[in-house]
Amino acid sequence: MKQITSTNAKLAAAVALALLAASAAFLTFGQPVPEGSLPQPKLVIMGKSLPAVQAQKSVHAARLFYAFWNTGDPEFATLALATNFTDRTLPKGRPQGVDGPPFASRNFRQAVPDLRCGIEQLIVASDRVVAHLHFWGHFNGAFGQKRGAGQTVDFIATDILRIQDGRITDNWHIEDNLTLMQQLGIVEL
Repeated sequence: MKQITSTNAKLAAAVALALLAASAAFLTFGQPVPEGSLPQPKLVIMGKSLPAVQAQKSVHAARLFYAFWNTGDPEFATLALATNFTDRTLPKGRPQGVDGPPFASRNFRQAVPDLRCGIEQLIVASDRVVAHLHFWGHFNGAFGQKRGAGQTVDFIATDILRIQDGRITDNWHIEDNLTLMQQLGIVEL
């Protein structure tokens, strides 16, 4: 009888998680968000001790944040970021807080207007999400004084997000800037 109860509990938890995932795609903080506008991670690894509701909220916040990076639409950043958001690896010249990511996106999209962001994998544990990201596009704009000629831009990045109550409060990030600068023609090796 114990195994049946355990099996039923696991099934109930799986069904609840699936229903939560479906509803979370359409309602986030009272805002409709179509599922198709959120990038789908290729792989999600969940900590076993994490409650299903917390895990789903964390994954959803990350997907909203990367929908922002994928599209440049600041509404996704507004939905993903807590009002007390802190960039823990703030680059020089970028404003701290919720204004920082939209500022960075606008500036980078001046160089790469068709910038896209894919989620290779998410690792979810406790109040953290580690994201392995893939960015790509074409250098058709300007980066400082350098003008693009349509060359391909293709690089990776990693984020460590801290998420509380379904919103991102902190981000530690690193981008493969050497590869990016080589592709932009700023650095030659």
